[in-house]
Amino acid sequence: MTAQNKDGMNYAPEGKPNHVVEPGEFVFAAAALDHGHIYGMCNGLIEAGATLKWVYDPDPARSQAFADKFPQVQIADSLEQVLGDPEVRLVAAAAVPSERCALGLQVMDAGKDYFTDKTPFTSLDQLEAARRKVKETGQKYAVYYSERLHVESAVYAGQLVQKGAIGRVIQVTGFGPHRLNAPSRPDWFFEKDKYGGILCDIGSHQIEQFLFYAGCKDAKVLHSKVANYNNPDYPELEDFGDATLVGDNGATQYFRVDWFTPDGLGTWGDGRTIILGTEGYIELRKYIDIARDPRGDHVYLVNRDGEQHFEVKGKVGYPYFGQLILDCLNRTENAMTQEHCFKAAELCLKAQEAAVRIDQVLQTNS
Repeated sequence: MTAQNKDGMNYAPEGKPNHVVEPGEFVFAAAALDHGHIYGMCNGLIEAGATLKWVYDPDPARSQAFADKFPQVQIADSLEQVLGDPEVRLVAAAAVPSERCALGLQVMDAGKDYFTDKTPFTSLDQLEAARRKVKETGQKYAVYYSERLHVESAVYAGQLVQKGAIGRVIQVTGFGPHRLNAPSRPDWFFEKDKYGGILCDIGSHQIEQFLFYAGCKDAKVLHSKVANYNNPDYPELEDFGDATLVGDNGATQYFRVDWFTPDGLGTWGDGRTIILGTEGYIELRKYIDIARDPRGDHVYLVNRDGEQHFEVKGKVGYPYFGQLILDCLNRTENAMTQEHCFKAAELCLKAQEAAVRIDQVLQTNS
């Protein structure tokens, strides 16, 4: 099992280069290498033609490991060196979740766009600070919602929905299981104030997908729950969470996220999404089709035309990254609107804030 398949922290897909700019036309830097998603974020930008110039992390070993992967990069002596470079248009970062907002504010104050790993915030106060800073500076606060943006089956499903293949979307069901692999995780991963809670963290993927596929501008959290079922050694870890939402257009969502991927699965999580429409439905088997095909990116479509199965790995690509680059250059919003980006973050924070702790319910009822 490869490191990428072992746990989702090392998820860094590689696609076909599809340059939207010439070399040197869009320069970016990487900083705060606390989460392995930074590698996937940089892969996507480079494949779209961006030029990676700098990397900075307070830990020199992390910077060197990054430079070993991306030998074209220069290791900066400080974050200030990166932010002071007028060539750098965007800073990509995967800091400890509770520190992502503060770094983003600093990046935007330096006149650069910010591209952070999810979850972008661990509190609503951070979200409001980012909203104010975006308005004040005109810079972008982009988020790597990788379970849609960096998964070809999820990209293809969006194209099917937009073509009307299943009519009006009325319900999205998402399953985001992950392998815990606790020994590989940093200390902050198990500290609630730093990772934000399971619905805030990996739940952010699910809510973002719901808003996108169902075409919602807003939604309400109806119910949410969290638990620590099987990790007493890590009392602040939530290893299970779920939530139910209803969108402003009447579409609904149920999603479940957890850290219970068994060792026997050939990848870090059997991520699935089911999109129900008025004229059909789509099922995504993102990372594996269990006991059938170890490769991911399977799309199943059922509508008036019959039953169809699409194997899309290596065929669709990841258009988000090129769109983000062009948005930064042209000050447009084709990759993802700032409103959508922040709304997904807001709703995952609200789901986390409202979540019932299952063990506390059991204690109350006993």
